[in-house]
Amino acid sequence: MRTFVAIDLDPEIKSGLSDLVRALKKLAPPAGVGWVKDAGMHLTLKFLGEIDEPRVVEVAAAVKTAASSVAAFPLKVRGTGFFPSNPRAPRVLWVGTAADPVLGELFNRLESNLERLGFVREMRPFHPHVTLGRVKSASRLSDVIAEIERNRSTDFGAMTVRTLTLFKSVLTPGGAVYSVLDEGPLS
Repeated sequence: MRTFVAIDLDPEIKSGLSDLVRALKKLAPPAGVGWVKDAGMHLTLKFLGEIDEPRVVEVAAAVKTAASSVAAFPLKVRGTGFFPSNPRAPRVLWVGTAADPVLGELFNRLESNLERLGFVREMRPFHPHVTLGRVKSASRLSDVIAEIERNRSTDFGAMTVRTLTLFKSVLTPGGAVYSVLDEGPLS
């Protein structure tokens, strides 16, 4: 099964981000961007890919151990951007975070725990973000990029992170469908 570890967002934050996605959709060509649905809005810490059923138990234990090693912390969802940073060829449209340094500590502990299970450590710098959409065609996205630029310092809400979640992801023609496999409470 396809899996990842993430911080699920509070419903109020998802609602605000959904408003932003609706506004961006109006500016984009119909098939230009694959937009994330409200239920799919989360802050991914680690994409694990395909794992088999028996492995879920040990992965869940690693997630719980990482989570229990840090205290609950504040997370602000703030600012917009895109990867890569070239406005003519964006691939991912995102909202950023302004988090307590504990988020980086949580990420590093999770990486270490999962590396011991054989998962490859992420070599790119950690850039916590919530994906809003994946660009299918960068043509005619200038209005979307302009709106993203206008929201570079917009606040979309704040929450306290209390749980780390192991998700299952099923790809369907209508987009990915996520379900919770297990959760690890922060200390």
